[in-house]
Amino acid sequence: MNASDLLASDLLQRLRTISHSFCVTEGGSHGPDHSERVLHTALAIGERMGARLDILAPAALLHDIGRKEESLSQGRVCHARRGAELATGLLPDLGYRAEEIEAICHCIRSHRFRGELRPASLEAAILHDADKLDSIGAVGIGRAFLFAGQIGARLHNPELDPATTSSYSLEDTAYREFRIKMSRVRNRMLTAVGREMAEQRQAFMHTFFDQLTRETSGMRP
Repeated sequence: MNASDLLASDLLQRLRTISHSFCVTEGGSHGPDHSERVLHTALAIGERMGARLDILAPAALLHDIGRKEESLSQGRVCHARRGAELATGLLPDLGYRAEEIEAICHCIRSHRFRGELRPASLEAAILHDADKLDSIGAVGIGRAFLFAGQIGARLHNPELDPATTSSYSLEDTAYREFRIKMSRVRNRMLTAVGREMAEQRQAFMHTFFDQLTRETSGMRP
């Protein structure tokens, strides 16, 4: 089944409903729209790389269903591991077989890869990259400004060394997020297509913040 047919299927609509029910309270950067973007990016990469889209689609939609519990526990619960546990209980009722459930849940469990559980399948590597790609480029900039607005941070502060500023402060701007986190994402890609997309988004972020600095400082374009 190709991506277009998969996106129009009744099964995907059921998965989407489940995903939204878990993620709607997260809002901001991790609401249902995040899972939708990750879904479309994962399928785009998956089609180019010959991955199993029937595994990627449910994994993408369900990858953050454990995030609410992570938030409520103040980080003591790992949302990736909890999400895989929740998905294990949900997927049989949707008709998935045991081997499919294991493949989907491995993707969910390993998508947060930070040196512990490494993605061991093509689909898991693609989900990891699709999730990370949503934090950079135009979308990443938008998410960074959304967060900065939520905490009341300044618009722009290129005159400050990010290492001397604190998170959740007046100086926790989108530019600080770019310098501290977003600029490093491209080096964490696991697939060739993911790296290619990350390079494009990295270049756009540099262009955007250079232009923002010029406009806020009164420099000529």
